Amino acid sequence: MSALAGKRLLLIIGGGIAAYKCLDLIRRLRERGASVTPVMTRAAAEFVTPLSVGALAATKVFCDLFDREDEQDVGHIRLAREHDLIIVAPATADRMARLAGGLADDLAGAILLAARTPILMAPAMNPAMWDHPATRRNHLRLIEDGVHFVGPAKGEMAEKGEAGTGRMAEPLEIVAKAEAILAPSGRPLEGLTAIVTSGPTHEPIDPVRYIANRSSGRQGHAIAAALAEAGALVTLVSGPVSLPDPKGVLVVHVETAADMLAAVEAALPADIAVFVAAVADWRVAAESDRKIKKTGDGPPPLALAENPDILATIGHHDQRPGLVVGFAAETDDLLANARKKLANKGADAILANDVSPSGGVMGGAENTIRLVTADGVEDWPKLAKEAAAKRLTAWIAAKLAGRAGT
Repeated sequence: MSALAGKRLLLIIGGGIAAYKCLDLIRRLRERGASVTPVMTRAAAEFVTPLSVGALAATKVFCDLFDREDEQDVGHIRLAREHDLIIVAPATADRMARLAGGLADDLAGAILLAARTPILMAPAMNPAMWDHPATRRNHLRLIEDGVHFVGPAKGEMAEKGEAGTGRMAEPLEIVAKAEAILAPSGRPLEGLTAIVTSGPTHEPIDPVRYIANRSSGRQGHAIAAALAEAGALVTLVSGPVSLPDPKGVLVVHVETAADMLAAVEAALPADIAVFVAAVADWRVAAESDRKIKKTGDGPPPLALAENPDILATIGHHDQRPGLVVGFAAETDDLLANARKKLANKGADAILANDVSPSGGVMGGAENTIRLVTADGVEDWPKLAKEAAAKRLTAWIAAKLAGRAGT
């Protein structure tokens, strides 16, 4: 049964060309047992008619803040409070700015400002508007205020010759995100199993030296904790870190890349796998069993061997999890390398992040992620690693719910 069954949803339709998608969205929501109360902005009526919206929703369409009949009982407050979820689709740059600034000069704005229930926005606008610093600031502010987002996606725009990130998410994607938000007890991954890798690996040179990197494990541990909080049964395969084990998570401590791969395979089968660990690409081909001493003849030659590629191995495994997510930690050509990784390693998504020293991501508390899938690139604002983990968990829940609903 869908998490939307029996739920009361309020759909605010904004003024953009993507408003036509809301006709299908209403149908999809009602198919899953939800009731839909439509609110149309004045601009939305330039793209779709209240008659068609009301016919599909099988209820009255609300349009005017100053409607004498509707407002005799302070109708905008009632609409804000009597629904389980408010969906704004399309969410224009103007609508996002109005809510971020606390404006309530129309019915939609008054409802959003008075709301105590979750709000889900599906942005849709020209790529230049989405990329504008003002929209970026508003997006981040709304996330900090607890607003949920789905999309926008990358693709062709209505304007001739325009392309980029700004397309509204498809109706089924919005439905899936709504289901994830309204899942019982807020645990949309209840009953599912997940594997997460985290931290660096240490590849021994001799008994006291090793090859490693600066990964703290903070992002991977945060993702494991967020997945567990969402109801998943999580196995965290962690390289050497100084972090405490996340609560409610089975942790397997490993040292080398080979150890990590063995632990991941031992945890199969699983529904979800998220490969966050910064695995060393190479190891010493012949580890010395004694400390290597200086002899005065120069440094000893260290022959290197390639480590197993854990993401590619599991991405093409005969027990491949249903959803495989990898990370691409890069210092240059971020998107090109992430797309190559997506194509070659059997992943459903790659979270690309720039780990150049100037960014402070490696070992730091924040991350800036670009989610790369076959559908395009979704740019996330700079977030605390814990917030990024929650956002990824919501994306995973929505993706799995979308598959179940198709």
